[in-house]
Amino acid sequence: MANYGTKIDEKWQKFWDENEVYKFNPENSGKKLYTLEMFSYPSGAQLHAGHWFNYGPTDSWARLKRMQGYNVFQPMGFDAFGLPAENYAIKTGIHPQDSTLKNIETMEKQLKSMGAMFNWENEVVTCLPDYYKWTQWLFLKLYEKGLAYRKKAPVNWCPSCNTVLANEQVVDGVCERCSTEVTKKDLTQWFFKITEYGDELLDKLDGLDWPEKTKSMQKHWIGRSYGAEVTFKVKDSDLKFDVFTTRVDTLNGVTYVVLAPENKLVDELTIPEYKAAVEEYKEAAAKQSEIERQSVSKEKTGVFTGSYAINPINGKVVPIWISDYVLATYGTGCVMAVPAHDERDFAFATKFNLPIERVITDKENTNPDLPYCEYGVLVNSGKFDGLTTDEAKKKIVEELEKDELGAMKKNFRLRDWLVSRQRYWGAPIPVIYCDDCGIVPVPEKDLPVKLPYNVEFTPDGKSPLGKCEDFVNTTCPHCGKPAKREADTLDTFVCSSFYYLRYVDNKNDDAPFDSEKVNKMLPVDKYVGGPEHACMHLLYARFITKALRDMGYLNFDEPFLSLTHQGLILGPDGLKMSKSKGNTISPDDYIKEYGADVFRMYLMFGFGYTEGGAWSDDGIKSVGKFVDRIERILENCRNIINSNESTKDSIDSAEKELNFWKHNTIKGVTEDGDKMQFNTAIARLMELTNALNKYTQENIKNANFLKETIVDFIKLLAPFAPHFAEEQWSLLGNNSTIFNEKWPEFNPAALVKDEVEIAIQINGKIKAKIMVASNLDEEGIKAASLENETIKENTEGKTIVKVIVIKGRLVNIVVK
Repeated sequence: MANYGTKIDEKWQKFWDENEVYKFNPENSGKKLYTLEMFSYPSGAQLHAGHWFNYGPTDSWARLKRMQGYNVFQPMGFDAFGLPAENYAIKTGIHPQDSTLKNIETMEKQLKSMGAMFNWENEVVTCLPDYYKWTQWLFLKLYEKGLAYRKKAPVNWCPSCNTVLANEQVVDGVCERCSTEVTKKDLTQWFFKITEYGDELLDKLDGLDWPEKTKSMQKHWIGRSYGAEVTFKVKDSDLKFDVFTTRVDTLNGVTYVVLAPENKLVDELTIPEYKAAVEEYKEAAAKQSEIERQSVSKEKTGVFTGSYAINPINGKVVPIWISDYVLATYGTGCVMAVPAHDERDFAFATKFNLPIERVITDKENTNPDLPYCEYGVLVNSGKFDGLTTDEAKKKIVEELEKDELGAMKKNFRLRDWLVSRQRYWGAPIPVIYCDDCGIVPVPEKDLPVKLPYNVEFTPDGKSPLGKCEDFVNTTCPHCGKPAKREADTLDTFVCSSFYYLRYVDNKNDDAPFDSEKVNKMLPVDKYVGGPEHACMHLLYARFITKALRDMGYLNFDEPFLSLTHQGLILGPDGLKMSKSKGNTISPDDYIKEYGADVFRMYLMFGFGYTEGGAWSDDGIKSVGKFVDRIERILENCRNIINSNESTKDSIDSAEKELNFWKHNTIKGVTEDGDKMQFNTAIARLMELTNALNKYTQENIKNANFLKETIVDFIKLLAPFAPHFAEEQWSLLGNNSTIFNEKWPEFNPAALVKDEVEIAIQINGKIKAKIMVASNLDEEGIKAASLENETIKENTEGKTIVKVIVIKGRLVNIVVK
């Protein structure tokens, strides 16, 4: 009768707590290992299987490393501010603070029922004043260094959430939270100057042990390109504008220029007779997402402004248009159109009957079809004719530089990080506006600027804090006159951009962290979380680390040295879990039935960790039966050890066979576990379980050898089934935790068998199997094969043409 279940879980969780088994001591011997799982949003009422898939297997990896001698630091906390928690509060009618703290309390209990060795004494909760005080401190430090600034800009606006979204929060033109189509809106917002670190953010990626896909996504998002910035003057005006181009060699082929509808110059450039059409077009463009506007398949639209620009390389006058395929947020918001050599420009020119002039041909001068977008040789370009693309780029820029109308330029796709949010549930931005003093940062001594409780936070497009008179009205710290507080709150990604630092020194009231402590503990050695954060949290955390380094607070460049993305657990129907589909999996229900270790082991055995897959009730039942089987076999082993009946002291073939499987398993579990290949690691344990069971069927057994074997077996099992392993460890008479034991080491000599099984084929078909000495040479194997009675019978009367020996595996006898 199996004994393992939740009572065993509770017994050992109590033991771990009372004995402070997992309390981190930075002075402990052993190399530090900072293991971190991305912390949870407490926006729902409880943890789901996806949380477990992040936390459970990573905890098993950390346990393995602890037993290998590492001093493991594995903190846990909650990313408690932001839209998810606020939307949940609006949906339920409960105040965000109340619902969030209640959800955290529930999730803490669930996480503890997991039996993970989290360092709860280092917990952080981002919505509490003792944390967001330092979120506000971070804002002030960035402001001091010129890395936080305020400007009016077209921003992504979600009409449903009634707030601004960062570029990274817009997915395929819709809000990542509610899937509403995103529009553009001009607002004065706060930004962090992440573009200041564009080069380093890109250049340091290759040195990180991160998934290649994630690194590629960040590289694309940063999007560094090299080209030229060219100045076009407006005809009959003092106005001028710059365009960025990677193909300055085509400058002679410019037949029109295009500005983004949001470009500030548009109003000044538009002459009266085109005013109405331009305004109508601007309004229509504002309702479209950037994804829609840049779609290759979308029909090109645009409006002429009535003004003209002068091409700086040849003096030609070209019309100035506006079109939604040009974005104000990329480059300069102005494009020089070369329809002969750009597909979008070609489509636009074709539709509006604009000139198309070839200035590049192929090296064979065959005049290929237009648009011709490859590199080639210049034609119709005056003194630059005959130059290759690369030669022409250099010469044309040199010509422009003489008249101060152009220069080589580096450009980034990356935009500065927009951090203002017109929502309630976030850290207040620590800024005061004074009519006399202007923008005044809140003095550090006055932090935190506390978020008031009694606020009407139902979204209406305005900052909820702006409607709270007690919060908004204040006095200027400089002159003492009446002033107003900033009513926007900070993007929740600001909170999570430094939490890995605060964990180390979470009770420090005087600073966000002690630099000496953090520099000793960081960078994070292993970070585990979802791939959806590639261009948001992971990028922002890298930026903040580098900024704090340059301020002198940190001595390292990167926050996360090694990164693993867990896969996605799908519903039993193979679809993404959701309440509306009725396919969600509640860990609590399965833990009650099977115990936490069975749930954990199923997640590790049933799926590739970086792949995930569809949930299967049959799968968890099978793992439950496996644990029951281990329990029965270990009980049988203990009875054999304690009985002293039918035992021996010698090491014979049966012991050597079991010893082989033990050391084969030690080697395999160590290698697979280190690589987070948990499914194959557990498969190895199943092999050893079978070998152990087979050995217990022997008539005479070596009790001492058997005990040594099950001691190592329980150690190997411990990271994957911590409660169960502790129970089995104690049943061997041990009083201390198994997680203070040393991880087993495999002996290569044990993997060399005295005898190996050889399959014997005749003309490619297996006819017999024999055991031979593992060190027997080819001639000896051949002789032993031909002496086998079955082989003699099958070759009698036939001619043996040749005998092929593959040592250690098989013999193929060719006959005719």
